[in-house]
Order: sequence, then structure tokens, then C-alpha cells
Amino acid sequence: MKVTSTIKTKKFFKESIKEFKIIDDRKILLDSIAQFIKSERKESHKVRLNFICTHNSRRSQLAQVWAHYAISYYKLKKIRSCSGGTEVTAFHKNTVQTLQYVGFDFTLQEFSHENPVYGISYKGVKKPIVGFSKLYNHKINKTHFIAITTCSSADENCPFIPEALQRFHVPYVDPKSSDNTELMSEKYLDTNRQIAAEMNYLFQQVQK
Repeated sequence: MKVTSTIKTKKFFKESIKEFKIIDDRKILLDSIAQFIKSERKESHKVRLNFICTHNSRRSQLAQVWAHYAISYYKLKKIRSCSGGTEVTAFHKNTVQTLQYVGFDFTLQEFSHENPVYGISYKGVKKPIVGFSKLYNHKINKTHFIAITTCSSADENCPFIPEALQRFHVPYVDPKSSDNTELMSEKYLDTNRQIAAEMNYLFQQVQK
């Protein structure tokens, strides 16, 4: 995947919810997460969402970044997003490139052939998002989070997450299946758009 053009992040975020149709069952699930976030905000100083997939390389990274953007967009306080996996691999290059395509800026914070650490920025962000592959219980994620599993494998391989206040399963189709095919850029962008749309909807409900 090559980044040949860039869409403005705000435009992509706003249009995603119009272009991707969120089905009713999915809205019910997102609504239940929103209600839990709202109740936790009243009870505690800070709410953390931990998006978990097996390798923490694609879907969970996209979800963390778009959740961060949506929290900022809706000016919500006391909410933070993070991500992790059941295994450590790397923030996949195609995930990086599909986020760059929609306007996110990546800077290399720590070089590594296996698992580089990125600073991810967008217009208006105060502090870059730290992006790299890590276990869901890595110290950077801290404890007492809401666990949101984004793939069935992670959901099955984490039968019990003691650090989680609550757990939700919000699976996405893995764009990995399109790697090294003609449809790769399109499939990654499709997943990018769905996650942007659903994070937009989720935090829109939190704001209400």
C-alpha cells in the first residue's frame, strides 16, 4: 500500500458515519457501551477503553486512534483510549499507511525492526498517541479499563481479564486477508471507515 494522496482527517471522520451504514444490532451494542462509559464517568475520575485484538497490529490500533480522535472531536473529558493484544507483533505497515491516507501524521519515536514505536498526531491534538504492538495488560495501558475485543480470536483467548471493569465484543473483519492483493488499499480503507464511523457514533452517544 502506498500513500498517494491524503484526505483531511476531520472530513473523513464526519463523512464516515454517512457513508457507512451501522446496522441496528450494532447500534444497540454501541449504545450499551456508551451507557456504561457514561455511568463510569460519574463514578470515577477517568475512564479507559482498551481495544484488544490478537496481534495488536491492525483493528485494535485503528480503534484506539479513532476513539482518541472522537473523544477529542466531541470534547469529552475523563476518557482515554488504548489498545493491546494477546501476542506482541508490530503496528502493521498497512495500518500505518491507511491512517496516513486519511491525514494522521506518524513520527518514529523508537526505532526497531520488529516493533517500532510511533507518535501519531492530527490537527488539534495536544499530545501524540503512542502506537506500538503490546500486550493488553502492558503497563502503559494501566488497569481498571473497559475491554473491547475487536476480533473473535482475542475474545476466545481472553476468557478472563481481571483488569477489566466490563467487557464488550465488537468484532471487525480483518483486512489482513487482502494483504498483497489488488484490493488491499480498498479493504484497509473499508475497515478504517467502519471503525471511524462506529467510534463517531459511540462517542456521539456518550456526549448526549
